[in-house]
Amino acid sequence: MPESSNQSNKPDEAEQAAERQSPSSRIVHEAILAEGLEELERPSLALAWSALAGGLSMGFSLIAEAMLRSALPDAPWRPLVAKLGYSVGFLIVILGRQQLFTENTLTPILPLLERKVHVSIANVLRLWGIVLGANLVGCAAFAIVVTRTSAVDRSLHEAIVAIGREAMASSFGTILLRGVFAGWLIALIVWLLPFAESARVWVIVIITWVIGVARFSHVIAGSIEAFAYASSGHTTWRHAITGFFVPALLGNLVGGVALVASLNHAQVVAGSEEASQAREESRPPAGGAPAR
Repeated sequence: MPESSNQSNKPDEAEQAAERQSPSSRIVHEAILAEGLEELERPSLALAWSALAGGLSMGFSLIAEAMLRSALPDAPWRPLVAKLGYSVGFLIVILGRQQLFTENTLTPILPLLERKVHVSIANVLRLWGIVLGANLVGCAAFAIVVTRTSAVDRSLHEAIVAIGREAMASSFGTILLRGVFAGWLIALIVWLLPFAESARVWVIVIITWVIGVARFSHVIAGSIEAFAYASSGHTTWRHAITGFFVPALLGNLVGGVALVASLNHAQVVAGSEEASQAREESRPPAGGAPAR
């Protein structure tokens, strides 16, 4: 084959190779950074409505899991199947672009770590406070409706109470530690989704299924379970808040902010600094060609 033909094919081959490569961590970082800036610029009322919808939607994780639990025999393998229902609420919230507090342990933190001039701690706290508060209102409303009305039948109600009992069974320290893992994994979903494309559903289902099966403590999904247990009269609302919500919240913050946002930001910054240093070293001296 003529040499010119080989040379003309090289650009096409290079483009195809580039298309098949996974995006670099820097590209993923920039995509989430842009999303974080967009979220921080949203009006408070818009955040509140979206977060209220997110809190209500997360209730369907409890319903779906209770449906599977009540339909399956009491066997050691039952949680492996029933916890598939745990993913339903996350699918609705994430694919529906509703606000979920644990996602926001990553997205608004990156602009703050990047020291964007118009991003302040006060604005991040505003977003966190609105989203967390509205999520919890949705959680409590959903829990009250499913436990104090005839919205679900008796067998489903018993499964909901059993799920709530399991959520409340661990100590403060255990829930906090499990919350670190849950916050870590949810923040990783946010990190993986920008370029997951057709695998988005599988990313959400697999990771949230792991959270459910391992009984890691997610502050929103778990609070619905704890609130349902309290609304059924099996514990006090105060115990549901101090015994589950508080440690799960602390754990999720550590997992999302410290283990994902900070570490992934650090690797991108370190990579950028190394690349800049390499460019400086390869630049020819001013006023002449590089020394031989």
